[in-house]
Amino acid sequence: MSKNLILFALFFLTLSCVPPTRFKSLQDETTTCQQERDMLKAANEQLTVENKEVKARLAAAEKDLARAGRDTLRWKQETEKLMQENLMLKNDYSDLQESRDALMKGSENEIRKLMDELQVAQKDLQKRENDLKKMSDDLTLRKDEFDQMQLELNRRNERLAELEKGLKDQETLLTDLKQKVSGALLGFENQGLSVSRKNGKVYVSLDEKLLFKSGSTTVDPRGVQALKKLASVLEQNPDINVMIEGHTDDVQVLAGSAFKDNWDLSVLRATSIVRILLDGTSINPQRLTTAGRSQYQPVDPGKTPEARQKNRRTEIILSPKLDELYKMLGE
Repeated sequence: MSKNLILFALFFLTLSCVPPTRFKSLQDETTTCQQERDMLKAANEQLTVENKEVKARLAAAEKDLARAGRDTLRWKQETEKLMQENLMLKNDYSDLQESRDALMKGSENEIRKLMDELQVAQKDLQKRENDLKKMSDDLTLRKDEFDQMQLELNRRNERLAELEKGLKDQETLLTDLKQKVSGALLGFENQGLSVSRKNGKVYVSLDEKLLFKSGSTTVDPRGVQALKKLASVLEQNPDINVMIEGHTDDVQVLAGSAFKDNWDLSVLRATSIVRILLDGTSINPQRLTTAGRSQYQPVDPGKTPEARQKNRRTEIILSPKLDELYKMLGE
């Protein structure tokens, strides 16, 4: 064993071990962060599904409304036809009355025949008038239903417009946020830092080489400078929640080091970054959450040194608060 390796082992042996209570606390924080992530993901999926359902119900209502319009037109035409037939019957009735009067002086059989025809005409006329009244009542009822459906459709249109505006505002907020973050970190994007958008969030990914030396949780001065620039953007955008995720490669920590395993290392690195973001700033700590992902979310599954270097990273995930959208969906 070389002299340098011996000194390196002695250095880590002298570091204090993490107390069991602290490790348990970090595990609990990790579980809480994962649950909050799952809740946000579920909320985003619920928002998408419910938005589709609202649009589907709106389309169904529009079809019902169109069908009601066609029925109303058909009933109106039938009503007009019945009215015309009613008028014709009245004219026939009047003609029969005139004929009866003219034939009163005729034979009794002819008079009886005309009376029978007149009685049949009267019954038919009464039936037609009853049908006309029923059709008129149905038309009035359908008109009330049509008006109610129109009101409901207008209400759904307004609600859909509110939801679409909320989604559009969120999209605009993310676009503006990414531009601000990219502008603030412009000088670092070729030094192991990248800014991207996915799943309705802004991701700031920092390579290990920009933040930490191997096996360390102390952030390098250049990394501190980048984090301070990001903190200034977060101060100006108080409605953005922040998740800091530490990631390692699949190489296990050295035995006897200050860290129990890669879980421990990833969590402590995330915590170090939180402290830098909060130091000397007005950022509300309630907006920040840390998570250690260990080696289990690699960006490159390869086993080469280059792949492992990509996986040793820290991701700072910026997501807008969805309280207003949740409230709109609840209403």
